[in-house]
Amino acid sequence: MQQVDTTQPYELVYSLCEHPYLGYLIEPHVVQLNPNGGYSLTHRRVFSNTSADYAGVLDETDHKLIKLLEEIEQTNIIKRYHKKPVRPVDFFAKIFDQKFFDYIRPKIERRLLQALELLKEKPLFLMSKDGYAAEQRIEIAPHAASVLFHFRRNGEETRYFPTIKYEGQRIEFMYKDAQVVINQQAWLLLENVLYHFDQPLEGKKLSPFLQKRYIAVARATERKYFETFVRGLIEKHHVYAEGFAIETHQHNAVPVIKLLYVENGTSQLQLDFRYGPYLFASGGENKVTVRMQYDEAADQYTFHRIKRSLHWEENRLQELLHMGLHKASALFSNLEPEPRGNEAVSAMDWLRDHNEELLRLGYEIVQEDPNKRFFFGRTELDLSINENNDWFDVQAIARFGQYEVPFTQLRNHILNSVKEFVLPNGEVAIIPEEWFARYNQLFHFSEDKKSIRLSKYHVGLLSDISEHTALTMDRKLAQLAGFEAIADIEEPQQFKGALRPYQKAGYNWFHFLQQYRFGGCLADDMGLGKTIQTLAFLQKQKEGMTQAEGPKTSLIVMPTSLVYNWQNEADKFVPDLRILVHTGIGRHKEAAAFENYDLIITTYGIVRSDEELLSAFYFNYIILDESQIIKNPTSKSFKAVKSLKSKHRLVLSGTPVENSVADLWSQMAFLNPGLLGSYHYFQQEFVQPIEKKKDEEKARRLQAIIKPFVLRRTKSQVATELPPKSEQIFYCAMGDEQAERYERIKSEYRNAILENLGDEKHKTPQITLLQGLTRLRQLANHPRMVDSTFKGESGKFESVIHTLESVLQRGNKVLVFSQFVKQLVIFKQYFEKHGIGYAYLDGATKNREEVVKQFRENEDTRLFLISIKAGGVGLNLVEADYVFILDPWWNPAVEQQAIDRTHRIGQTRNVFIYKFITKDTVEEKILALQNRKKTIADTLITTEESFIKSLTQDDIKELLG
Repeated sequence: MQQVDTTQPYELVYSLCEHPYLGYLIEPHVVQLNPNGGYSLTHRRVFSNTSADYAGVLDETDHKLIKLLEEIEQTNIIKRYHKKPVRPVDFFAKIFDQKFFDYIRPKIERRLLQALELLKEKPLFLMSKDGYAAEQRIEIAPHAASVLFHFRRNGEETRYFPTIKYEGQRIEFMYKDAQVVINQQAWLLLENVLYHFDQPLEGKKLSPFLQKRYIAVARATERKYFETFVRGLIEKHHVYAEGFAIETHQHNAVPVIKLLYVENGTSQLQLDFRYGPYLFASGGENKVTVRMQYDEAADQYTFHRIKRSLHWEENRLQELLHMGLHKASALFSNLEPEPRGNEAVSAMDWLRDHNEELLRLGYEIVQEDPNKRFFFGRTELDLSINENNDWFDVQAIARFGQYEVPFTQLRNHILNSVKEFVLPNGEVAIIPEEWFARYNQLFHFSEDKKSIRLSKYHVGLLSDISEHTALTMDRKLAQLAGFEAIADIEEPQQFKGALRPYQKAGYNWFHFLQQYRFGGCLADDMGLGKTIQTLAFLQKQKEGMTQAEGPKTSLIVMPTSLVYNWQNEADKFVPDLRILVHTGIGRHKEAAAFENYDLIITTYGIVRSDEELLSAFYFNYIILDESQIIKNPTSKSFKAVKSLKSKHRLVLSGTPVENSVADLWSQMAFLNPGLLGSYHYFQQEFVQPIEKKKDEEKARRLQAIIKPFVLRRTKSQVATELPPKSEQIFYCAMGDEQAERYERIKSEYRNAILENLGDEKHKTPQITLLQGLTRLRQLANHPRMVDSTFKGESGKFESVIHTLESVLQRGNKVLVFSQFVKQLVIFKQYFEKHGIGYAYLDGATKNREEVVKQFRENEDTRLFLISIKAGGVGLNLVEADYVFILDPWWNPAVEQQAIDRTHRIGQTRNVFIYKFITKDTVEEKILALQNRKKTIADTLITTEESFIKSLTQDDIKELLG
């Protein structure tokens, strides 16, 4: 191969060559032209990397062809499919085999077919045996040829051969040295013309006849040959037959939906098309399908050609997809209904819902099992309700077409998920899927097995059903279901304060529950005044109650840390109520003593200890505060409060669901026994589906059941009714060991200081008084601040942690202030042990900006521990909406500075300030002194020392008294 001189005339040609291993290929070559314009013997193969040298004779199509044909050049093929470097001669001698050829040749032919599309106007030659590119000119036939296959059957054999026609003329191609150049979609080289065909045709259908007139099939083997080869040929090609018949059918097809029923499984639908006596599955690609028939008596074969309308079939499929079906998988054509929202729809439900429409559109519905006839007609349920004092009677009729069945006959079917119900005529009705989900609880909670009778507590369940059925409810029941329309009750006369509008709504709700004798859970956010709403209601109870109405004493059970808060709030708002705090060693041992009081305040621990005493008394109300404490139904607390007796019950909790939906069960079982069924049933029916499967429909249904008995308002919902800043004092009781240490240290200092009071000669230095008061204040907070080995409990620490958990659970951010770094360190250690994220700032903190940024910007940092001296001024922390003040300061102005870290310009939320005061300690006295000396504090006092100097002898006696 010589170098082509590009300064002299040359031309690009395409050369068809036969590779000894890879079969026919096409190569691009440039050929030098002779002076007379003919092709010289000088030529060169062109590749992408050399094409620029010949740019003068190349157009865009040539560039495409060069790139395309390069992909099937032998070195590229070897490089692509054999990763290790190898010389072509070694590859073809040692590695190449028939398997590789069968794999690679179809890929080569796809490229050749693309090339032939582009080559129509280009010069094409047949390469000579010695590799000359422009040996013989080849033409591409401009039109497609047609092929007809002939069969002649006689007594001995069947002869088979093809004939080819081009532009109406028969072409002789046998014994003409013709070549099949491409097999995949036949191209035939005959007498320097390349022919292609007007229909898909494999080259191997022609190859046997290049050197043969016909193929003969003996009678002995014809049956199998006809069934496979001949039938397939008639489906795809024009066939002329002598000795057997070919009949063509073009029927009006009928769309057929077949139910593939799986009992207790996922049933599916199959779309078929019936053409005359023949049935075809949807999704076929062959426009013609052939069925063979053999008449043995007449020794006659008949081939039936059925022409299918694939476009019409596809329209029918799309019609079903628009009616709510989808393909079950990409591989199979079976159909399944789309879910409705989060609810699955069964194939039976879909057929029943669309039965009339399908019949109108001409569909035929058939069933796979001939021995079971399914009912697909209209199915509906009519319910009505009669209300009695303590229960509801539900009348329900299920209608299956013409048949009416009392719904109670389906009880076992619904409870045990048995879907098939046999109608009187023997047809099998499939109970709608939604009936199992929606009415399972109706039967489960029904107290009567032969009728449907529900407890009054299940009004929420009936309300939920009423949204989905033709349910009739009277007006009183309707008011109960949508309990927003509640009567307004006048506030008690002896209530010292005013209820905010949302608090008044809660107060009214308590009366509404009482009217219907329901138990309820007030689940308002922390800080919205559950205590005040309850006390106002109890005061109203006292004012409106007559002796004949039954018990007048109510009981409130709470954690120990809240006892003093209730006592103080009651003293402040309802001083008229006679209150007994039933705690401590000297508490009453006789239940009769309770009759002299309006309200008994006690703790969960005391209820466990005094269960026998308390359960012997019949109370008006039993109220549980922080009711999530009884969330475990196996706990002693739950069992103890469950044994108590009362006319009415309420619970209060900002977090009725602390960790799991399961927390609800015991609180509801205390309020309205039976509302949620057994604990086992509640776990299976609600807890597991909601928590493990995220079943939104089950969550919605549970919400519907409990809705009438839970009232919850969040801080954001009532923001406009709240003052921008509200303060609350939490009184904390000391632990026994803590109280004992406090009293001991107080006695020591009191003796040392009070002995010398008024004695000018032995006047106690101010420093001693300050030391003593500081020590007592530390003990009131946590004895570990004085003695690091202390292992007992701190009442305040437990109360703060409990309150923090409630606040943090709702995603709020909290500032925690103390003037004692030691106190903050104790909290730090607790948070680190329990993996709670926090920011920390005291006088020793160097990276203040980083710490502040962490709290402000990190979602996981919702706690900020701050020492008053380090964080009293200069900080802007409007991200927080709760401030916990762990210890009272001598100077209230310092407290105010701490509060102003969050309650300042830029704050868009309501701020809640919680002050924690240890009962019966110097902290209580400081609080009283603060109020008395407010004027002095506001004007003069800036330090603890100056505050101590302002104390009189009486002040000191009171502090240490």
